[in-house]
Amino acid sequence: MKKEHEVDLSRYQVRTDLALESHQMAVEQYGGEISGVYIDEEDIEGIHISRLSIESEEGAKLLNKPLGHYITFEADALKRHDSSFQEKMTRIFAKDFKHYLEEIKITKDAKVLVIGLGNWNVTPDALGPMVVEKILVTRHLFELMPNEVNEGFRPVSALAPGVLGITGIETSDIVKGIVEQSKPDLVIAIDALAARSLNRVNSTIQIADTGIQPGSGIGNKRKALDQKTLGVPVIAIGIPTVVDAVSIVSDTMDYLLQHLGKQMDIRNPFGKKPSENPKVHQQFLGMVGTLNEQEKRQLIYEVLAPLGYNLIVTPKEVDIFIEDMAGILANGLNMALHSAVNEGNVASYTN
Repeated sequence: MKKEHEVDLSRYQVRTDLALESHQMAVEQYGGEISGVYIDEEDIEGIHISRLSIESEEGAKLLNKPLGHYITFEADALKRHDSSFQEKMTRIFAKDFKHYLEEIKITKDAKVLVIGLGNWNVTPDALGPMVVEKILVTRHLFELMPNEVNEGFRPVSALAPGVLGITGIETSDIVKGIVEQSKPDLVIAIDALAARSLNRVNSTIQIADTGIQPGSGIGNKRKALDQKTLGVPVIAIGIPTVVDAVSIVSDTMDYLLQHLGKQMDIRNPFGKKPSENPKVHQQFLGMVGTLNEQEKRQLIYEVLAPLGYNLIVTPKEVDIFIEDMAGILANGLNMALHSAVNEGNVASYTN
C-alpha cells in the first residue's frame, strides 16, 4: 500500500532510453553502488566508453532496464560535423561492435537481419531507415549466386518496416513474420532514442544485447523486439535525438547555478562543486533551490504538463546530424559484419 503522501515519480522519470542515465538516476536516488550492476569506463581518442552490466533482478528493477550488457559511446565532437572525427568514431564503433558479436557467440558466417526502426517522414525518428539505406545487403547473393560471393562476406538483409501510424501493423509483428520466413541468426535493431540530459543528445551511441521497446523513451511504448518475442538474439543500437522540456528546464537550472557558482567562486568545506553547493541553490532559487533532483523535475512537470508544454524537442541541426550518424552506423556495421570491408574500401560498399 502506498503511503498517504507518496508521490508517483514515474511520469517524469521515463524520458530516457539510455541505461547509463538510468544508472545515474538510480545512484542519485539510492546512493552508492547498485547491487548486481557493474560499470567500467575508459577514454579512447576523445571518445568516452562506458560498459554497463546488469546482472541481478534487483539491479534491473532499480534501473528499470532488462538484464544484459550495455555499451555507451559519448563524444561531444560528434556535434561538430567533423568528417575526420566521424571516421575515427566509425573505426572505434566497428571494432567494438565486432568484439561484441564475438562475445555473444555470433559466428562470422551467421545470417544477420538489420531492422531500421522509426518514421522516415519525421527527421528525428528517421535514423533507422537512413541506416538501412546504406547497409551492404548480401543475402540475395548467397541465395542466387553463392559461387560468386567472395570470402569475407556474410548473408545480411535489411528492412525499414515503418511505424504503426503508417502501416497499421505493430512493428514487432512485421519483424516477427520476416524473422520466421528469413530465419536470421541475429537481428540488429536501430532506432532513435530519447535522452534525459541535454549534453547527450546528438553525442551518444548505445549498444545493448537486450533488444528494444520502440517509443519507450517518449512514453509511447510498443511491443518489444527481443529474443523472447523473435526467438533469436536481438542487439539494439540507438542514438538519442530528442529530449523533453522537463529535462531542458532542469538542466538549464543546473547550468545556471554552475555558472553563478563559478562567478562567485563559492567553496564549502566538503569540496563540492559550486553547482552542488546548497548555499548557491537557495540563494538564487529560493525554495526551489532546496529541492532534490526528483522533486525539482516533479515541480517542473506539474507546471508544464497541464499547459501542454512538456514538449519533445530536437536540435535545429538534426537533419545534418541524422545524416552523419546514419553514415557512421552504416559504415561501422558494414565493417563489423563483413571482414572484407575495411577503412580503406568502406566507402565503396556504402550507398
